[in-house]
Amino acid sequence: MKSLMLLSQVVAQDLGNMCGTSTIRDQKTIAERFEHEGLSFLTITLANFGKDFQKSLERGKLDRDLFTGFSFRGKSPAFMAGFFDLVFDRNSGILLESPSSDAIFAIRQLTGMFAKVALPCSPERVKAALDQYVQTDNYVSEAFREIPESLKNDFSRIADLLYWDVFRKMDRDIHAFDILPKHGPGKTADRLTGNGKYGQTEWTDRLEEIFPAGDYLLPSPAHYGKRAAFTWLEPGDERPVKVTVVPKTLKTPRIIAIEPTCMQYVQQGILDTFLKYYGEDDLLPRLIGFDDQVPNQELAKQGSLLGDLATLDLSEASDRVSNQLVRLLFSPWQHIAAAVDASRSRKADVPGYGTIRISKYASMGSALCFSRRGNDLFGRNLSRHRTGARVPPFS
Repeated sequence: MKSLMLLSQVVAQDLGNMCGTSTIRDQKTIAERFEHEGLSFLTITLANFGKDFQKSLERGKLDRDLFTGFSFRGKSPAFMAGFFDLVFDRNSGILLESPSSDAIFAIRQLTGMFAKVALPCSPERVKAALDQYVQTDNYVSEAFREIPESLKNDFSRIADLLYWDVFRKMDRDIHAFDILPKHGPGKTADRLTGNGKYGQTEWTDRLEEIFPAGDYLLPSPAHYGKRAAFTWLEPGDERPVKVTVVPKTLKTPRIIAIEPTCMQYVQQGILDTFLKYYGEDDLLPRLIGFDDQVPNQELAKQGSLLGDLATLDLSEASDRVSNQLVRLLFSPWQHIAAAVDASRSRKADVPGYGTIRISKYASMGSALCFSRRGNDLFGRNLSRHRTGARVPPFS
């Protein structure tokens, strides 16, 4: 990985030439700290340094509570001092009236270029992430019990105001067996891939009650005799989701859960039904956006310039949606409630922990938790609506 360190030195030299400042000391610091700290200096330490620089820009000044692990020269960090002098006053630490945009670009480029490099995390960080996954699930169970009844009532009232028409149509379609399941492109816990998914023979008793295999698996009544070859799983024998890690940053991996084929198949059908009626609704597309990030980008820019808007970024957001909260959401809708529960995996196979029963609705990987369009369906306030007007608080 020494090549990455050498690359960062070359980039520092080029950016220094662009800004008319020397980076000889910076290149030396990069080499020395890489030798002692390894790749984590480039991927984690520099990334944190860059975040502190962002905070400094927002505050309009440099503070000693930031840039942990780096020495200071006056009010400014000694590392990248040449660039910082073009952005902040070294004596006072105050943001200059006309800071150099090139210097700001240089610091951001140097600190962020390896933040999300596609390399595996260390075993220690992977274990810490899996430990957190289990701890978060325990927290979800406890947290729901502590929610006051008044808030639960408010939640139900607002859900009814927003989703009544969409849920009414979904409930009708599920009751009429008018859902069209389909297979997604991803991996499955039972290792079926591609066209092999259409030959699935595993079905659960819970799914059978809402989505009979004869209607949802077999192409025609002529194939009804194939039911005898199916493996019917009682609730206690259902296949758990397979929890695994995928690259995110070298600081922490992303935890996902690979769903069984039968569950993912039905989840996709429920999702498409929701999206159909969501798209026809007069209000919801203006409040929740699935496939257009421009409104989010414009509002993020406004928040950065004026400070009157903020982004809520929840840690492990998908894993913090309680199954009890989802049940509360759909409690007035008998058929939706049964469908989303039947297509929910109740257990997870977690490395180092074995098979555990989960309290969350689902981990990232379920089509009903994290959809193919990149937004949580049941768990998150997805985006502001397109006009930029503010959404009134729940009250």
